[in-house]
Amino acid sequence: MGSPKNTATTPARSWFVRGRLVGAAAIAFAVLVVTENVLFAVTGALPYGAPIEEVLAYYAANRDAVATVSALVALYLPLLLVFVTGLHGLVERRGAAGTDWSRLASAAGATLSAIFVLVNVLQIGLALSASALAEPTPAFRLVWQIHAAAFALALPMLGTTCIGSALATHASGLTPAWQRLLGMAGGSLLLAAGLGNLAIADGSPLIFVGLLGFVAWLVWLLATGVRLVRS
Repeated sequence: MGSPKNTATTPARSWFVRGRLVGAAAIAFAVLVVTENVLFAVTGALPYGAPIEEVLAYYAANRDAVATVSALVALYLPLLLVFVTGLHGLVERRGAAGTDWSRLASAAGATLSAIFVLVNVLQIGLALSASALAEPTPAFRLVWQIHAAAFALALPMLGTTCIGSALATHASGLTPAWQRLLGMAGGSLLLAAGLGNLAIADGSPLIFVGLLGFVAWLVWLLATGVRLVRS
């Protein structure tokens, strides 16, 4: 039979391990997403308003890059789910404060993952079909447009995940006030950009509003992840 001291330390040790796991998932997710976007930048990925002929040429020339990005997505989506669900568990263990916000973040994160899967599946389809086409077909154009629309509609889900997790962690005492403000600012920019999803899917510069919010959320993720790992 364990001593009262050992029994008392078991929950604390369990919380410590869970916190480090959630923090590590947040850091790894952010690093993989940054890697994905650097790869897109290096290969000269096109905006959604680019001529469809240039889109075909890009996917025909960058099949290997798309394969690498797909592998990164396959890695970071489970990490996103580990983060949002694990965060909900941490918040629940600390009491009622922030629980509703963490539930919102979990639901939005799951929805975001599903949309990201669609975005990536369509991108794989573009890469597979581009090498067999001499010129763009109506079907190729349609897949590109659906890909753009799915990405644009991912922005409000990303913003909701950001706001929910920022409010949940602050309410439960896991993060300081400045991180709540950073998360709220990033999430608000993502939600604002999401309102113009049709324009973004058509190539509007409004996408840079969402990009700024996304960068803010990545910084929030890294700061929160480091804090949890050290806790």
